[in-house]
Amino acid sequence: MLNGKTILVTGGTGSFGNRFVAYVLEHYEPRKIIIYSRDEYKQFIMANKFKKYGDKLRFFIGDVRDKDRLYRAFEGVDYVVHAAALKQVPACEYNPMEAVKTNINGAMNIIDAALDCGVQRVVALSTDKAVNPINLYGGTKLVSDKLFIAANAYAGAKDVCFSIVRYGNVAGSRGSVIPFFRNIVANGGQALPITDYRMTRFWISLEEGVELVIKALSEARGGETFISKIPSFKITDLAQAILPGCEMPEVGIREGEKLHEVMVTREDSMNTYEYEKHFIVYPHFDWWNNSRIQAGGRKVEQGFEYSSGKNTEWLSVEDLKERLQQVEEY
Repeated sequence: MLNGKTILVTGGTGSFGNRFVAYVLEHYEPRKIIIYSRDEYKQFIMANKFKKYGDKLRFFIGDVRDKDRLYRAFEGVDYVVHAAALKQVPACEYNPMEAVKTNINGAMNIIDAALDCGVQRVVALSTDKAVNPINLYGGTKLVSDKLFIAANAYAGAKDVCFSIVRYGNVAGSRGSVIPFFRNIVANGGQALPITDYRMTRFWISLEEGVELVIKALSEARGGETFISKIPSFKITDLAQAILPGCEMPEVGIREGEKLHEVMVTREDSMNTYEYEKHFIVYPHFDWWNNSRIQAGGRKVEQGFEYSSGKNTEWLSVEDLKERLQQVEEY
């Protein structure tokens, strides 16, 4: 499916971009992969990392806020994976205009460039924080998601579709709880602070996140939101898996933090179908035709909610210990 294609990844020097590029080069024969990002040093590091692949990779210094630069980078591109975003919740709260410029205005620029430059498929990365958002980051990603879904109405006769993939924090990603706990242990700490004893999260590896994007690139018909079916875990169990027998002082929930990750809301249940390994939330617009719903799924019950706190699959402390052995920090 990706053989012979030119793929552009915005924010491509991040943890997702590095793993996505490695996965594609290992499993497909793309014509070219373009890394579009702002950080010249990270591009230098990444270019050396994938040096053996020669001219398969191209690096563009650019910002998604810069439409002219995007148009230049999009020339001859078949597929776009949009991973660029301002993601740190506190930073977005303190710099709201910057979050809007990157996460919302940048999304509009991606859409315009894709429509005008002959791109065939665009997959945008979303987050659980866009579901019933309680912080600015989540709010900007909700708007971004809506923009990408609605963009399908503007495609006209053009052979282009836009879709979304949604997941929470990737295990081991920067700023997440695993490296935070590990750093405490590495510095001799004997207690791991828990913001709230009731807190749960979904577990998704970077590899699973990449595979979900590949699925969307392969199967999307325009407007879908793809969500992996993945296990949940309790934060207290994660602490015990990292440092067995540790003290776990409850320190209070942080601003903008949720007790549970929610991927599908009750309101979305009317348009959600369950498949063997994933859910798809289909768009609810006049331009969407139900004949485009993929076979093999069943409509979930009205009122269904896919939440880490109400999951049917859970990881035990022992399960977490085993998975932690495979987790690299990105």
